[in-house]
Amino acid sequence: MLQVKKGGSVKQRRFSAPSQEQDFAERVQWQRKVLPFGNATSYLKLEKLNEGSHSTVYKGISRIYGQLVALKVIRLKTEEGVPFTTIREASLLKGLKHANIVLLHDIIQTKETLTLVFEYMDTDLAQYMSQHPGGIHLHNAMLFMFQLLRALAYIHQHHILHRDLKPPNLLLSCLGELKLADFGLARAKSIPSQTYSAEVVTLGYRPPEVLLGATEYSSEVDIWGAGCIFVEMLQGQPLFPGVRNTFEQLEEIWEILGVPTEETWPGVSKLYHYRPECFPLLLQGWLFLLYPRLGWESGVEDLAARMLKVCPRDRISAQEALVHHFFSSLPSQLYQLSDPQSVFVVPGVKLKPEICDLFAPYQKDHHPISSSKFW
Repeated sequence: MLQVKKGGSVKQRRFSAPSQEQDFAERVQWQRKVLPFGNATSYLKLEKLNEGSHSTVYKGISRIYGQLVALKVIRLKTEEGVPFTTIREASLLKGLKHANIVLLHDIIQTKETLTLVFEYMDTDLAQYMSQHPGGIHLHNAMLFMFQLLRALAYIHQHHILHRDLKPPNLLLSCLGELKLADFGLARAKSIPSQTYSAEVVTLGYRPPEVLLGATEYSSEVDIWGAGCIFVEMLQGQPLFPGVRNTFEQLEEIWEILGVPTEETWPGVSKLYHYRPECFPLLLQGWLFLLYPRLGWESGVEDLAARMLKVCPRDRISAQEALVHHFFSSLPSQLYQLSDPQSVFVVPGVKLKPEICDLFAPYQKDHHPISSSKFW
């Protein structure tokens, strides 16, 4: 009991010993005050996930909020400074807030390193597909594709091209949330249009116009990559696999989609690498041949064909693709979500078990494959 004299009167106040919960909450609040953003001591490294020539990615934990994060540590060279791809990625991601785009929490710079702190993700689409060979469930491919198109529609509305769509750059949570990542090659498209590098997009997902040396292109480059990923999810292997150079990649495309002409693609003959070859024209039913068990009525072939038009101006946009009838079985509430809202807040939206997962509990010595990329 403590007596407090206040305004000439004496009041009694009773204090009880603070509970463990109150003590913990107070300590957490104190830590948040003394551990600022932009400071390496605010994050604890737990384990190394992968290492590249210029950077290392660690699984970590934020001591500010107590949540898992991914720490991408870029080694700096005194004579070169911060890599321009890192500057570009950080500057773009700071202005992008969307449920299907990886969140950049913090940036930490020292003399030797630059660390980008990302939200922690469980795996990526490449690893998911490797764990489920032979093509993933159509419903799951639909959910992944819808989320990818949400992300593309958002960045294209903000005049940003990703320019490096491929399965390893699509991160996944354990729920199935998909987030577009790795904006190192992304560019903000200026108005009026300017020329861009033709040395972008991993070869297997690079569109014909870039392969042919075009330096003036737009959001259609991302749509082509998304179409390649769509087919890959369904058939279980890349649409244009095993190529070694630009000309082999073009031959693969011409062999499936046909050789473009000035009539089908005005101006194509003026592109630097244009070399018309005599390959068979397989425009009709080409995806049906790759994935016959779906048939035409599913909408798969129509959506893929609209995304994989050889002539870029004929490709469907991300916003148009979102309302394609292929997605008609999904709840209509998905179209009412705000940008920061996940599709999984809508009741009934969830992944379905893959075929191999259904049998996994009965397989002796079955062990899940762990992920190695979490950012």
